[in-house]
Amino acid sequence: PGAAMDLFGDLRRMNKRQLYYQVLNFAMIVSSALMIWKGLIVITGSESPIVVVLSGSMEPAFHRGDLLFLTNFHDDPIRAGEIVVFKLEGRDIPIVHRVIKIHEKENGNVKFLTKGDNNEVDDRGLYKEGQNWLEKKDVVGRARGFLPYVGMVTIIMNDYPKFKYALLAVMGAYVLLKRES
Repeated sequence: PGAAMDLFGDLRRMNKRQLYYQVLNFAMIVSSALMIWKGLIVITGSESPIVVVLSGSMEPAFHRGDLLFLTNFHDDPIRAGEIVVFKLEGRDIPIVHRVIKIHEKENGNVKFLTKGDNNEVDDRGLYKEGQNWLEKKDVVGRARGFLPYVGMVTIIMNDYPKFKYALLAVMGAYVLLKRES
């Protein structure tokens, strides 16, 4: 309660001009982050250029919490052994698994099968009923690099929503109340 009172006391002591300046500063930070994200989407060709590994299905290649950098250039053919991130119909969260088989048709259509390195069986059990292969349209991106465990912050914020809101509140308060010297 004491920290919250200090926060509101700081807000009351600011004149309107300072408060507007801080709010605009905060809006600039948020819009800059969104512009950077959209720029990465254009540069990488992936709708999600950065993803966090959420399970242990790709161990030992990737661990839970690893941050993956993706590209998704449509001219690049998908190869067996490559690690792809794909979305399945009816599932919100993309899956990070390795391509184990490629099936090319004579008309140039390519289908492929995936499997987690740490899983016993391929992913056909995850695909929608009657679907035996993935297509290029299902791919969000292909792993091009990673930072180990950096994504644990995201996992913690998803597992503990109160922590996420508290962290956002503290960061927002810091930006609003930080005074330029």
